[in-house]
Amino acid sequence: MLAVQVSTAGQIIDGIVARVNKKAILLSDWDEAIRYEAFVDGKRLDQLTDEDHKATLDRLVDQELLRQQIPSETLHVRAEKIVARIADLRKEYPGAGTEAGWRVALERYGLTEAQLAQHIKLQIVLMRMVDERLRPGVQVDPHSVESYYREKFLPALRQQGARDVPLASVAPKIQEVLAQQRVDELLMAWLRNLRAQSDIRMGMPAGRQAAAEAR
Repeated sequence: MLAVQVSTAGQIIDGIVARVNKKAILLSDWDEAIRYEAFVDGKRLDQLTDEDHKATLDRLVDQELLRQQIPSETLHVRAEKIVARIADLRKEYPGAGTEAGWRVALERYGLTEAQLAQHIKLQIVLMRMVDERLRPGVQVDPHSVESYYREKFLPALRQQGARDVPLASVAPKIQEVLAQQRVDELLMAWLRNLRAQSDIRMGMPAGRQAAAEAR
């Protein structure tokens, strides 16, 4: 299935690593996503494994499946949200407080700020869509909150040597944790259904070495 674009000199410029309902995911998309995820996670590119690369490609497929569920009129994201997220990322990199230091950090991963902004925008859009679609149906009962408090929250607190806190003071936080867990479970189920109903064709070996050789 793998399709490639070839220059007049015979050099491979790009290739299709997957098709999701006829929408192509290119080798360059995969490469950029690997660099973006490593940058956000603070991982060195040379420490990533083939499994890491395959996981990124799987996430690209999932992102495309979700993106195809979004009406075009809801794709707008306020610029200040993207700027705020970029500012948070800059705080995680020593020396990135200056423009020169920030450019060095980006160049280390072969990224531009425009590429960073595009990835952040897509994440915001997808998270908003998932939250609007799935969270209204999530309910957390008081018994679940109490069980989590007794079985997980208190043991973790005591392991840290901290003093117990009353359930009432942490119940809202626990409720949010449980609600997010349920949203994540519903998202996984939704993605499984989308994959089952979609035409997905993978066309590139998962190993990053093969991708590098193709480029």
